[in-house]
Amino acid sequence: MTATVTPDHHTPDHHTPVHDAPGHDIVVRPVSVARCYRFELVKFVSQWRIRLVILACWIAPALFVAAVSQQDSLPVDTLFGRWMHATGWAGPLVVLGFAGTWALPLLTSLVAGDAFASEDRLGTWRHLLVAVRSPRRIFAAKALASLTVILLLVAGLVCSSAVGGVVAVGNQPLVGLDGHLLTAGDAAVKVLLAWVCVLAPTLALAAIGLLGSVTLGRSPMGLLLPALVALAMQLVQMLPLPVAVRLALPGYAFISWNGLFTSVPQLGPLLIGIAVSLVWAVVATVLAYLLFVRRDFTNLTDDGSPRRAITVGVLPLAGLLAVTVGIVAGTTGATGSGIEQAKVQRSVATAFAHLYRQQTEELNRPAVTETQLKATAACTKGDVADGAEGAGNDWRCVVSWHLPDVAATGMAIYQLDVTPDGRFAADGDGPKEVNGYFLVRTPIGDAPNPLWQFDGNVELLDTTKG
Repeated sequence: MTATVTPDHHTPDHHTPVHDAPGHDIVVRPVSVARCYRFELVKFVSQWRIRLVILACWIAPALFVAAVSQQDSLPVDTLFGRWMHATGWAGPLVVLGFAGTWALPLLTSLVAGDAFASEDRLGTWRHLLVAVRSPRRIFAAKALASLTVILLLVAGLVCSSAVGGVVAVGNQPLVGLDGHLLTAGDAAVKVLLAWVCVLAPTLALAAIGLLGSVTLGRSPMGLLLPALVALAMQLVQMLPLPVAVRLALPGYAFISWNGLFTSVPQLGPLLIGIAVSLVWAVVATVLAYLLFVRRDFTNLTDDGSPRRAITVGVLPLAGLLAVTVGIVAGTTGATGSGIEQAKVQRSVATAFAHLYRQQTEELNRPAVTETQLKATAACTKGDVADGAEGAGNDWRCVVSWHLPDVAATGMAIYQLDVTPDGRFAADGDGPKEVNGYFLVRTPIGDAPNPLWQFDGNVELLDTTKG
C-alpha cells in the first residue's frame, strides 16, 4: 500500500508519522536544506537567461575596460575614469560605479525578484511542497540559492574588470581622490575592498527582491521591485537632502566606497552605509519569510495582493527608514547638507598639494613635500564669500602655496562642480603653466598635467582627522 502525504505548512519541521497499515507507521522526513538548496541552485543555472547573464558578467567587463582604455576620450565624468590610461586599477572602479547605478539593481531583480514568483507563474507550489514537506526549508533554500547566484555575478564583474584593466594597461599605481599616489598593491587591495563594501547594499536590494517576489506573486512588479527601489534611491540622492537622511538610505553604500581612496580613509559614511544596508537586508528577509510561511498554498489565487504589499512591505520599510534617520542624526549630530566651505577648502588644498608633487616629478624639478608647500584654498560659492555650503557648479577656489627659498606665493584658480553626495570635479582655470592646460612640457616630451583637472571628495561627516 502506498502512503499519501499531504504537507501542512503550518506545522513545524518534524518527522511526520504516516499510517500505512494497522500498527505500522512510516516516518516521513522533510528534505534537508542542503538538498533543497542544490535543487534550487540547479533550477537557477538551468535557465538560459541566468546562464547568459553569468557569461556576460565574466566576459563583458574585461572587454569594456580594455576597449575604453585604448580610446583617446575617456569617461572623465565617471569617478576614476580619467585615470584609465594610467593604470589598470581604474577600470574596475569605473565598472563599480556603473554596476552600483544600473547593473547590480537589475541583477538582483533578475535573480531574487523571480525566486518565488516563478513558482506562481508555473503553478508548481504543490509539487514542491509535496517533495520538500517544509515551507521553511523551501524559503531558506531559495534565499541561499539566490544569494549564491548574485555573489557569482558580482565575482564575475570584479574579476573580469580587474583582469581586463591590468592586461590592457598594466599594474601601475593609482591616483587617489585626494591626489595621493597608491602603489599597485594598495590599489588592488582597495579595489577589492570597494567591491566587498557594495555587497551590503546589493544584499539589501536582494532582500527587497525576495519580499517583492513573495508579496506580489506572479505580478511583474515583484520582478522589477529592486530596480525600481534602487532608481528611487538614486534620484533621492541627487536632491539637497540633510546628510542624516542621505546616510540612512541603504543605497548610499553604493557611493561611499570612494572614501577608501583618500590618504586618511573616510570610513564614517562608509561604515554607516554598510550597517544601514545590512539592517535593511535582515528586515526585508524576515518580512518575506514571515509572509511566506503564513501563505495558504491550497488557494491557487493567493499569489499576492497590492494591500498586502503595502501593509507587509512598504509600511515596515518606511518605518525602518524613519528609525534609521533618527539614529544616524542622533549618533552623528549631522545637520545640513554636510558640504561646508571649510571642508571644501581643505579637500581642494590637500588634493592640490599631492598632485603638485606629481607635476614636480614630471618636470624634474627639485622635490618638495606637502609640508613645505603649505597649500591653502579660499573658496566661494556664487556670491557667498563667507559660510558658503551646499552642492552646485558655482564653487570657485583660489589655491595658494609656497616653495622653499622662493619669496613669491604661487596661486592657481579652480572652478568646482560639487554634487550632493560630496564628490567634486575641479577644473583648472590658470595660470597656464600650472593648471590651465591639459599637457605639461617635460624633458622627454608632453605629458598629462595632473593639476589640470582632478576629482575629489568632501566627507559629509566630521569623522576624519588630518
